[in-house]
Amino acid sequence: MTASENDLQTLFRFLNEIGIVAQLSANAFEKVMPAGMTLPQFVVLNHLVRLGDGRTPMSIAQAMQVTKGAMTNTLGHLEGKQFITIVPDPHDGRSKRVSLTQEGRVARDAVIEALGPELRDIADEIAMPGIIAALPAVESLRKVLDIRRNPKT
Repeated sequence: MTASENDLQTLFRFLNEIGIVAQLSANAFEKVMPAGMTLPQFVVLNHLVRLGDGRTPMSIAQAMQVTKGAMTNTLGHLEGKQFITIVPDPHDGRSKRVSLTQEGRVARDAVIEALGPELRDIADEIAMPGIIAALPAVESLRKVLDIRRNPKT
């Protein structure tokens, strides 16, 4: 089945709205970040909570769609704050593995807790059944985009 012109316009509107929501929500997160934590640092902590420890810096960089150098910088800051540990890969001496520390989990949870009042205010102003109904579609879109971000060569 080929997408119609209307489908393409609808998908563009949908993605455009998601982009705007991403920008606005990033600003909301940044307002409640503890001093010295950046949004990219929070995103890495959240990634490790969601997907687990033992990721390589390169796999995290690919997931965040940033350069290895940018990720090395972010990981260095997180390690300096003792939010993560970086150890040699026991199976590949050239690689490293990143793990979340208890301090890192606490820092990530503190950001989410600090965002609580903003989330409560938004939940009071929006129809939550619509959000609940839209969540599977957004998750499905994320999965498709995630698979497509690294096209096979």
